[in-house]
Amino acid sequence: MLISPKYGCTQHQRTLYCNTLIAKMLSFFMIIALCISRVSTLDTKVSQNVHSPSESYLISIWQNRLYLYSAAALVFGIWFSLKFIPKKKGLSKDVGPWVYKAVKSNDSPDRDTSVHVSGVKIFYGSQTGTAKGFAEELSEEVKTLGIPAEVINIKDYDPDDQLADECTNKSVCVFLVATYTDGQPTENAEWFCKWLEEASTDFRYGKTYLKGLRYAVFGLGNSVYVGHYNTVGKNVDKWLWMLSGMRIMTRGEGDCNVVKSRNGSIQTDFVAWKVRFLKRLQTLAKGEKKSCSGNCKTGGSCKNKRKDGQEEEEEEEEEEKEAPQNNSSEEDLIESSSDDEDSSLQDEKHSGSVVDMEDLGKIMSSAKKEKSKEEGRGDGQMVKLSKLNGGKRIEDDGERREMITPALRGALTKQGYKLIGSHSGVKLCRWTKSMLRGRGGCYKHTFYGIESHRCMETTPSLACANKCVFCWRHHTNPVGTEWRWKMDPAEKILQDALEKHESMIRQFRGVPGVKPERYEEGLAVKHCALSLVGEPIMYPEINTFIRLLHSHRISSFLVTNAQFPQEIRSLVPVTQLYVSVDASTKDSLKKIDRPLFKDFWPRFLDSLRALGEKRQRTVYRLTLVKAWNVEEMQSYSELIALGQPDFIEVKGVTYCGESSASTLTMANVPWHQEVVTFVQQLADMLPQYEIACEHEHSNCLLMAHTKFKVDGEWWTWINYERFQELVQAHEESGGKQGFSALDYMAKTPSWALFGASEQGFDPADTRFQRRNKSKDISGC
Repeated sequence: MLISPKYGCTQHQRTLYCNTLIAKMLSFFMIIALCISRVSTLDTKVSQNVHSPSESYLISIWQNRLYLYSAAALVFGIWFSLKFIPKKKGLSKDVGPWVYKAVKSNDSPDRDTSVHVSGVKIFYGSQTGTAKGFAEELSEEVKTLGIPAEVINIKDYDPDDQLADECTNKSVCVFLVATYTDGQPTENAEWFCKWLEEASTDFRYGKTYLKGLRYAVFGLGNSVYVGHYNTVGKNVDKWLWMLSGMRIMTRGEGDCNVVKSRNGSIQTDFVAWKVRFLKRLQTLAKGEKKSCSGNCKTGGSCKNKRKDGQEEEEEEEEEEKEAPQNNSSEEDLIESSSDDEDSSLQDEKHSGSVVDMEDLGKIMSSAKKEKSKEEGRGDGQMVKLSKLNGGKRIEDDGERREMITPALRGALTKQGYKLIGSHSGVKLCRWTKSMLRGRGGCYKHTFYGIESHRCMETTPSLACANKCVFCWRHHTNPVGTEWRWKMDPAEKILQDALEKHESMIRQFRGVPGVKPERYEEGLAVKHCALSLVGEPIMYPEINTFIRLLHSHRISSFLVTNAQFPQEIRSLVPVTQLYVSVDASTKDSLKKIDRPLFKDFWPRFLDSLRALGEKRQRTVYRLTLVKAWNVEEMQSYSELIALGQPDFIEVKGVTYCGESSASTLTMANVPWHQEVVTFVQQLADMLPQYEIACEHEHSNCLLMAHTKFKVDGEWWTWINYERFQELVQAHEESGGKQGFSALDYMAKTPSWALFGASEQGFDPADTRFQRRNKSKDISGC
């Protein structure tokens, strides 16, 4: 094996050199010994006859002392040759110290056979399954590198007995943890986080308990939850560091909020972090230590400090390429507390030194962020009044992102949505299909006279400000507290919605059981239920959209979640305005709706007051969740007195299947008789309301204000033609000519009334019972 490309010394040459050196040393000592021996012999012959034997012996030793010195020198020389010279590879000083270094670096691979990374353990804490999917994806990528990988549910891992072992077995631990409600860990990560937090402050464990543990953290969160975005990921990272764990790379943070997500979605955030992690893992597997940038927080010297910054520049350039140009700096979303990864950006601000080119982008981004803060969150400032809408319209849409990401588009399309533009959708209700076949309509048909086969269910905003436990979309839709996405014009949304709805209706042509006359009627939309999913009132052009519906003589039924009181007040007249009242107390509302707003309760109460100010038909929509909110009778009555709605719909919650995002089960679904009992008790507490209608098939009842009971008969239905005349006159007068809910009411048929034998089922249709199903409590 070569030592140096210049001299080309081999092991054989080094051995010959050592042997020659030893032979020369021995010859030198032998010559000295012979000279000394000859002189000493002459001296001995002269002195032997003068002294006694003992004296002669001592004199002899003294006279031959040079022999002893020579022997000692010889022994030392041999020992020195055997011990010291082989350690230095037998090279003399004239060969040069750089050759020795080359020998050391080239010989080390032959001797070093140790494993630097024995495997990767990937722990996940997940509520909806996203972190678990990321863990499995990362595991497959690690295995392609030839490194063993194991995916571990953090719930099945005992940190007290096992975590300390990871410090010595040369494994790398990866923690993929999601942040759940109120910044708390997910259910399967609760114990691990509790243990880790206590251990980090428990003196019995000590600050070096996890010394030697190599780890990386990727947190999953949603930045719309301002107060606790990615709290769990930050805490796990902090607690491991407090126990002397060694962070191998900067913590990653994935954001479900597509507006602020660094890479556009949480999936692409993870992919970007994964690429960096795999690169770092390969470096560790080779036994290389991470070089220091020289900007340590401690200000001390670092043994691994680079002399040449070329590699660091290349890494930073790669990371800059991954980040979008229109996004904020990396420090906004990915925080680092590692000594060797901390940027020197703050030092550059205070010192007068020259700024490196690779730091220029960060400084400009930081300056831009500070400027936007001073101007008061610039994203929402540039607005103008729309002539048709009379509300806010976002002026600067060029830098905004689309609400529907590719991953979200795939998920919603799989669920049967027909997506419109970048934030709207339409879907065919199952009651529309049912009424096309003459099998009955939904409860809106029973309560208000809607023709279900002519009703279009749509939304101009898929985003919502709540994450309700009974969400029938399993939280696949985006969430937000304000409009921060690109916006499509209302005209295009309505046109595409009508076209897509008509296309879905045409698919029923010739289907067995479909009534031809209803098929023809269904092609012309007469009603629009703005209740598909999300929060339609968030759409900045909602007034424009409603006006367009009325111009097409389409009635409007809008549902809101009582979190936008100002928008409710500025809303133009609609056929019927709903407010979802899913709970009657602050604690139960937080538990059931899981709102994003911190001031959700004041917003909720103010929304009910705003509803009471409306002159058109208003409805409270109560969803009963057994064992959660059915006992809050008195509180419900107080909320009803606050908003004074025209109608109160009370409906048992619909179970839409198992979801990892909710703990709702069939045990939380009340029977129809239980709903009836609840409504009867509630009606007894409200003297101005009575039970008017019932739709047993949807497990739903209607309470109506007694002003709709004329001469002992209920008038809960709607005269749709009269409403169109009134709203047209209202628009033509510039809003001066008003009208009320009593101006377009219609008489309720007897079969729809509470207590009728039909229980709300239209006798003109034929009820269809599924096989082996004795009781159907499902609804729309």
